[in-house]
Amino acid sequence: MIEIRWHARGGQGAVTASKILASAVIREGKYAQSNPDYGAERSGAPLRTYNRVSEKPITLHCMVLNPDIVVVVDPTLLRSVPILEGTDENAVLVINTNKSPSEIREKLGIEGRKIYTVDATKIAMEELKRPLMNIPMLGALVKALNGIVDIKTVEEDIKKTFGKKVSEEILSANIKALYRAYEEVKSE
Repeated sequence: MIEIRWHARGGQGAVTASKILASAVIREGKYAQSNPDYGAERSGAPLRTYNRVSEKPITLHCMVLNPDIVVVVDPTLLRSVPILEGTDENAVLVINTNKSPSEIREKLGIEGRKIYTVDATKIAMEELKRPLMNIPMLGALVKALNGIVDIKTVEEDIKKTFGKKVSEEILSANIKALYRAYEEVKSE
């Protein structure tokens, strides 16, 4: 089982991205959960949401305390939230930043972890014209998951989730942002 913890702020769409990931994994015949962890949050307040992905049924129904992967949607949280809490040296980090993985490694003072970085903010602003980094971060996470879920299935679930709620133009921009992040993510 792979456990994922997302760090974001209210209104950035991390809960939606987490649900899309779980839906895509389930559509591919695996097991998945998406569990948000927030109270009466306001827009901009830090929040966490979790995923579990497995080939076998998942019987655990609690917060993810020891994540295998940590996704940081909002880079300002690197300064204010303990993103490494509960992780070990094998945990993978997927971070929204314009910095390289080695710069993040140095900034956080960590060794041995696989780090993926992508400038999801830039991608969101160029494609969506708004700082909604959830879909670009989902693209980067799909790359980090290394074949556990197909990006085409994620694309289908984005279309299913946003389908009638947004214009064709916005839907197309989200799909473009997904693929850009998947291609532009750097790892080390």
